[in-house]
Amino acid sequence: MAQKARKDRAKANAAALNNLHIGTLAVNVVFILFHFLLRRRSLLAYGILSVPSFICEYILETTGRPKYDPETKQLRTAGEDLAAAGLTEYMFDIIWVTWASTVLVIFFGNWGWLLWAVVPVYGTTKGYSLLGAARGMAGMQQQAGDAAAAPPVGNRRQRRAA
Repeated sequence: MAQKARKDRAKANAAALNNLHIGTLAVNVVFILFHFLLRRRSLLAYGILSVPSFICEYILETTGRPKYDPETKQLRTAGEDLAAAGLTEYMFDIIWVTWASTVLVIFFGNWGWLLWAVVPVYGTTKGYSLLGAARGMAGMQQQAGDAAAAPPVGNRRQRRAA
């Protein structure tokens, strides 16, 4: 049963990576052709803002691609689960936002790169909320420690009245 789950994950990962590579190829080829054949767009902005997408795609490829034994063609590792939440999900989001920005640049000009500003804003917001949650948990632990250490004030009737 475990072997079937590994095979299913390997199949899903291979399909997801193939779709990812085809999408990246299509968007980037269309942008390059549009730039050189129809209207000039900023290649510097394209290069700078596409690098994080290419890095994320490379990381997803190296960690998620299933590996097979070259002699027996048996599955050695199924790769990390590309449908997992967390960092994997954020890497896919960066790739998709880059694709959307590239398409917006094709249609509306270099102002389309402003959509890419969503990525650091979202990361900052997420980091700030995690920091606030960590502070809240630390404060709760401190309050619990203070409450346990403090002796009760007054008699039982005075504590009930308060």
